[in-house]
Amino acid sequence: MIYTACQDKNKALDPKNPFASEFNTPYGVPPFDQIEPEHYKPAFLAGIKQQTDEIKSIVNNPEPATFENTVVALDETGSLLDRVSSVFSAISGAKADSVIQDIEEEILPLLTKHHSDIFLNDKLFARIKTVYEAIPTAGLNVEQKMLVENYYKSFVRSGILLDESQKKRLREINEELSLLTFNYGKNLLEETNNFLLVIDDPADLSGLPAGEVEIASQTAKKKGLDGKWVFTLSKPSWVPFLQYADNRTLREKLYKAMYNRGNNGDESDNKEIITKIVNLRLEKANLLGFKSHADFMLEETMAKTPANALKLLEDIWKYALPQAKTEKEALQKLIDEEGGNFKLASWDWWYYTEKLRAKKYALNEEEIRPYFVLENVREGAFETAHKLYAISFKEIQNIPVYQRDVKAFEVNDADGSLIGIIYLDYFPREEKRNGAWMGNFREQSVNQGNFIHPIVYNIGNFALPAGDDPSLLTIDQVETLFHEFGHALHGLLSKCTYKSTSGTNVYRDFVELPSQINEHWAFYPEVLKSYAKHYKTGEIIPDVLIEKIEKAGNFNQGFTTTELVAAAILDMKWHTIETPLTVDVETFENEVLNGIGLIPEIIARYKSTYFSHIFDGGYSAGYYSYLWSEVLDADAFHAFIEKGDIFDPETARSFRENILSRGGSEDPMVLYRRFRGADPNPEYLLQNRGFITK
Repeated sequence: MIYTACQDKNKALDPKNPFASEFNTPYGVPPFDQIEPEHYKPAFLAGIKQQTDEIKSIVNNPEPATFENTVVALDETGSLLDRVSSVFSAISGAKADSVIQDIEEEILPLLTKHHSDIFLNDKLFARIKTVYEAIPTAGLNVEQKMLVENYYKSFVRSGILLDESQKKRLREINEELSLLTFNYGKNLLEETNNFLLVIDDPADLSGLPAGEVEIASQTAKKKGLDGKWVFTLSKPSWVPFLQYADNRTLREKLYKAMYNRGNNGDESDNKEIITKIVNLRLEKANLLGFKSHADFMLEETMAKTPANALKLLEDIWKYALPQAKTEKEALQKLIDEEGGNFKLASWDWWYYTEKLRAKKYALNEEEIRPYFVLENVREGAFETAHKLYAISFKEIQNIPVYQRDVKAFEVNDADGSLIGIIYLDYFPREEKRNGAWMGNFREQSVNQGNFIHPIVYNIGNFALPAGDDPSLLTIDQVETLFHEFGHALHGLLSKCTYKSTSGTNVYRDFVELPSQINEHWAFYPEVLKSYAKHYKTGEIIPDVLIEKIEKAGNFNQGFTTTELVAAAILDMKWHTIETPLTVDVETFENEVLNGIGLIPEIIARYKSTYFSHIFDGGYSAGYYSYLWSEVLDADAFHAFIEKGDIFDPETARSFRENILSRGGSEDPMVLYRRFRGADPNPEYLLQNRGFITK
């Protein structure tokens, strides 16, 4: 449904609407207890009108264009639209029922048109251009120059220099793309929720840990299937099944359901949408003077060109694929030793990897999980941040939340001053999309001399509590929690002046540095001993288990890296096409993956029809960023190693001041060199993944 009846957009927003004014709540957090679905659309419409009027005032200002009356004024427009957009964005990802989805489908075209109206406004651009050309003599500081340059480039990259017919076509493309990406995500959520592996024979649960069986029983009860067990396509459900279930036929059924999402030839099929998206992205890039979408996207990154990104991927691939082949042979040998009369398939990899890990390192993840209580791991992340940056966290009681199991925390600096607020939403539900991410309810800035404290959130899909047992995390989930918390620190510790340059508003291949470096602390012995406590006995994780974790640290790294790099290359190939796609999606994907030699026992981490990062999540031609940033994070963490102290105060202070607090206020490589004193050494990534020795 596309909303066209906009005749009410000129009406003032009802003062009773929670979005009508700044939130009158503790810390200015969203009043979730007052917000209802019917409040969103009127607030969006009023917000669009408000910002449009504010921009008219800038354009019609008779005074000559200056940094303050044009660029700063533009950056400060849209306060109402920011309020409703930030809340709605979080809800549409974390609690998107059919009502929210309908609102999103209705509003998206209006927001896309509004964005185009701003960045295709010739009079507004003329003023921006005047300020941009005056940079050499304007006496601006580094952040102010960056703000002006960013706005100037945003207008150019949005098509302001095109002729009118080209602008008209660009508007059409933008609006069509907004709906296509929305429908892609909607289809994926439906496909994820619609499949259930229902088990009614207890024998089919053989091999599964008791906790996973209990969770499957609880899931079945919620579905009205008492006495049965249900496994879903939520990652905390399907991964343990693939790791432990002895029934190979059911493992195959569940795994194929996972990787065929959006590829079932039904009304939720994403293949036609993908073709339209990549062709429209190419057409848009061509209109703007680029030969491919990847060339367009990477212009504003550290990599700069697809060739540079692909070179990194290919360099890592040379190490990863041979290691994956060696791992495949070891798994096949284990199958043969057990008398299995079959060839290793992709749905066997997780199961036999778990067996081989137990055999090789005497390490079974189920032996470790009792020490990884969600709340304790969270406290471990808090304590790590405290030791590094002297910040503290205090849970806030009786604060509005949008879901009853969401927690909110006040974050304070060493002197007791407020830094910001963080919300944590960790459990899966049907209305929540898969994965984990960070976002903002309010970005940090300084407005008219007032420091605006950030309000951020982390969202995950971690293991549910099982019966009376708490949520127990896997090693991967512990790493994910620390990763997303690193993003949150980037948003929280920002000390910039302008919202457009603060926090995580940085290059896509730089934004993963704060998140990925934070993972490094998670499994260090002194950190583990601060949070890894057995949920029944309170026993601190013993040294023997820590030693096993360390020894197995790079186990299965060939698989992990190969599936990641394969997905990144697939993304890049989708977006380096220079002529419209004519072959079908599966043919294109197979040609890419076969072309790089991906073995059939491993699939790319994301197949195209459920690769939401690139078709619904802002990472198009950007999935390589995780590896580009890993070059940075591996090198940056080595700065601590060189000092002989993973909590070295001076190194932590420098990382906070030069990276975390600076947002996008300066060129990222300049920031990085200021912290490290040199360019990053890519060898540390290879060492990190066990491909070369230290």
